[in-house]
Amino acid sequence: MTLNDALTKLTDLETTLRYYSHALGCLNYDGETVAPRNSAPMRGETMAFLSGILHEKVTAEETGEMLDTLLAHRDELSLKDRRRAEVLKDQRDDLTLVPADEFMAYQQLMAEAMQVWHDAKLASDYAAYAPYLDRIIAYNRRFAARKNPDRPAYDVLLDGYEKGLSHETLDPFFALLRRELTPVILEVAKRPRPDTAFLNQPYPIHLQKRFTDRVMEIMGISRDDCAVGETEHPFTDGFNKHDVRITTHYHEDAVLSNLFSVVHEGGHALYELGIGDDLQGTVLAGGSSMSVHESQSRFYENIIGRSRPFCEVLLPELKALFPDQLSGVDAEKLYRAANLSEPSLIRTEADELTYSIHVMIRYELEKAMIAGDLKTGDIPGEWNRMYREYLGITVPDDRRGCLQDSHWSFGAIGYFPSYALGSAYGVQMLHNMEKDIDVWGAVRSGSLKPITAWLGEKIHRFGQLLTPKELAERGMGGPFDPNCYVQYLKKKYGELYHL
Repeated sequence: MTLNDALTKLTDLETTLRYYSHALGCLNYDGETVAPRNSAPMRGETMAFLSGILHEKVTAEETGEMLDTLLAHRDELSLKDRRRAEVLKDQRDDLTLVPADEFMAYQQLMAEAMQVWHDAKLASDYAAYAPYLDRIIAYNRRFAARKNPDRPAYDVLLDGYEKGLSHETLDPFFALLRRELTPVILEVAKRPRPDTAFLNQPYPIHLQKRFTDRVMEIMGISRDDCAVGETEHPFTDGFNKHDVRITTHYHEDAVLSNLFSVVHEGGHALYELGIGDDLQGTVLAGGSSMSVHESQSRFYENIIGRSRPFCEVLLPELKALFPDQLSGVDAEKLYRAANLSEPSLIRTEADELTYSIHVMIRYELEKAMIAGDLKTGDIPGEWNRMYREYLGITVPDDRRGCLQDSHWSFGAIGYFPSYALGSAYGVQMLHNMEKDIDVWGAVRSGSLKPITAWLGEKIHRFGQLLTPKELAERGMGGPFDPNCYVQYLKKKYGELYHL
C-alpha cells in the first residue's frame, strides 16, 4: 500500500467512524434523557449492532495495513496526519484485544446497566444493580489482562483515561491532599457556618430553566450549537463542534445544584465547541483526555462559577427571577453560601475543599474492586465505612451512597481520578491565564469570552493533536505541581472561614 493510498483510506475510515459514532451518541443521549423506560433492551441491541460494525471496520486487516504504512512513514507525515494514525492505532490495538461478539455483548450490557442503575438508584436497591456491576468489572479485568498482563489491571484502565497515569502517580497525589487538606476541613467544621437559609425555599423549576438559558448566554454558549436535556446524572456528549448536548437536573429546593451543573457541563461543551475546524471529521476532533476535559469543566464550575465576581454578575439575574426568595441577599452572602464547606454525601454537590476526598474514596474502591480485593456485594459497606472514616458522615442509604454516580454503569472504571487531577490542573491554568489577561475584570463584565478565547488558544483548538501531557502543560505554563492546588484551597477557604 502506498503512502497516498493509506492517507485516502484513513480519511475514508474516519468518515465511516464519524457517522456511526454520531448515531451511537444520539441513541445514548436519547436513552439518558427522553426515551421511554422500556426502550432500553432494543436500544441496547441497536447500539451493540452499530458498535459491532465499528469494531469490524477498525480491526480489519486492511486497517492494520493502512496504519502500519502510515507509521512506517511517520517522519514524512505532518503532525496532524501522524497523530491521526497514532490515535487510531491506539483504538485499534484496544479493540483487537476483544472478540467482536464479546465487544457487542458488552455494549448491550452497558445500555441495559444504565437503565437498571437508574431504577436501582431511585429505589435505593443496590442488590438489583450488583449483578450488572459484577459483569462490568469482570469485562474490565479481562480487557486489562489482555492489554498488559505485566501491569496492575487498574493501572491499565487508568491509562485509558489519561495516558501514562498509574497508582504510582495517584497514590502520592491523594496522600498529599489527605495530609494537607484534612486539618483544614476539620478546622473549617469548627467555624461559624455561612447563612444559607435563603436557599432552603422553593425555586420554581420553570424559572430555573429560564435561568439556565441566561447562564449559557453569559458563558457564551450558543443554543444553536448546544442543547440542554434533563437526566438523573448530568453529562455532556459532543458529536461535533455544531452538535454538543449537555444535561442538568432540577430540584425545586436546590437552585445552586442546577446552576453548578450547567456551568460544569458548559465547561465541557466549550471545549468541544472550540476544537479547530481543521480537525473536524478526524479522530482528533475530541478532548485530549478526561483529566484535561475535567480541567475545563471544573475550572468553569469552581474557579469561575464560585468566585465573587461571578456571584456579583449572577445575583441580579437570580433576583429578577426569584425576588421574594432573594430579598435582602447581597453578592457576598451568595458567594459565601455558594462556597459553604462541610462534609456531605453527594460528590457532585460537594464544595471544592472536600470534593477530592469524594474522588479519593472512589479511587480506593476501584483499585480494590479491580484487584479482586473487594467483592461486589461488599461495596456498600466499604463505601459507607470510608465516608465515616474520611468525611465523618453516615450514609443513610445506597441512593445517596454507592449508587449516586452513573460511571460504573457505562464501564468508566478509572475515570474518577480525572476529576481531582482536572481540578488541580485548572488552578495552574488560572495562574498562567492571569499573566496574559484580566480574568476577574472579564468575569465582572458579564462576558467570559476573553477567558474562553485564552483556553481556546491554549487547549481547545488542538483536540487530540497534542498528547494530554503536552496539552495540560501548555495550559498550565509548565509541569504539573499539585502543591499549587493545595495552596489555592488553603488560601480560599482560609479567607472564607478566617483561619
